[in-house]
Amino acid sequence: MDAARLVDHYLQLCEDRDLDRAGRLLAPGALIVFPGGRRFASLAELASASGGTYRWVRKHRDRYLVGVAAADGVSVTSLGRLYGQWPDGEPFDGIRYADVFVLRDGLIAEQHVYNDLATAVARRDPSR
Repeated sequence: MDAARLVDHYLQLCEDRDLDRAGRLLAPGALIVFPGGRRFASLAELASASGGTYRWVRKHRDRYLVGVAAADGVSVTSLGRLYGQWPDGEPFDGIRYADVFVLRDGLIAEQHVYNDLATAVARRDPSR
């Protein structure tokens, strides 16, 4: 499986909450970093920490950029827009994201997530 297809498959499994299968695409000790520098040791830990921000979220995965990473790795950046539903049921769409992955030996060794979700929350509720 080529690098962009592997990342796309991983993201789809995560969206489908098939975390066991998604986890098999992660290298042992994979680094998962979300906005604010929040680090997660597993996908289960990540899923439990995401509660409360939204009811559900998915991605319009618009394009992939593939390049060379340090230490014989491959970098894949997924660019697109988040859509989903806020806790009160109101839908949202069009929130920018960029996910940067480093693949080594055919597995995801690093995932760095950047998005404008916090900005959208603040715009929605200025008291936050």
